[in-house]
Amino acid sequence: MGLGFEELDYQETPLGDISLRRRAEPRLGGKVLYEVKLNDEYLMSSLFTEAEEQLSHLGLAALAGQDFDVVVGGLGLGYTALAALEHPSVRSLLVVDVMKPVIDWHQKGLVPLGKVLCDDARCSLIHADFFKVATSKSLGFDGTDNPQKVHAVLLDIDHSPSHWLNPGNGDFYTVQALHDVAEKLHPGGVFALWSNDAPEQEFVDLLNTVFESTETHIVNFPNPYTGEESSNSVYVAKRS
Repeated sequence: MGLGFEELDYQETPLGDISLRRRAEPRLGGKVLYEVKLNDEYLMSSLFTEAEEQLSHLGLAALAGQDFDVVVGGLGLGYTALAALEHPSVRSLLVVDVMKPVIDWHQKGLVPLGKVLCDDARCSLIHADFFKVATSKSLGFDGTDNPQKVHAVLLDIDHSPSHWLNPGNGDFYTVQALHDVAEKLHPGGVFALWSNDAPEQEFVDLLNTVFESTETHIVNFPNPYTGEESSNSVYVAKRS
């Protein structure tokens, strides 16, 4: 990394060209950052992870009991998954990602959290379309024809419920699709969603037509580029 920048991987996928980059940020004293880009759009940075971690902590805090089976939709750089595994009550974790290169980065140790996720016996990385398996009546979250209920589904794929990574994802944010997800949760189970934007009342109302209750959380975190706080949000919907 003599020049402070390295492209660790670049792959063409059906959704576009995805790349993993590692660079030293001179504005932050040479701090090493990992970044994921899809085409020209930044998807993830290891600099801003608080809200992704809180997606797990807030979602799992809404559950009662122990020995939870959990699904994370969207692997990214692994921060949501690792935060879930920090909870001893998590018995199993399936992390579903449509991008095979992202799974490969973790299995090959190209990203900082790859080894710890792959070495945890509770954690399985699944190459599948989350939106397809989450709403299918015949498929499990692992893509097999053995659907099983889980205790929590934690989703971090789109930028927000109204700003999607690709247009086809919009079909998920409907009463029918959310109902299909709810049917895959145990009674008292939780569906939680990360958003880059402030909570949207329209989406809260949509969740409340399917789930017993919905809470929204604003997650603030320091932004060293602006010197101020930035924020994301987390929706937590609970099944009756």
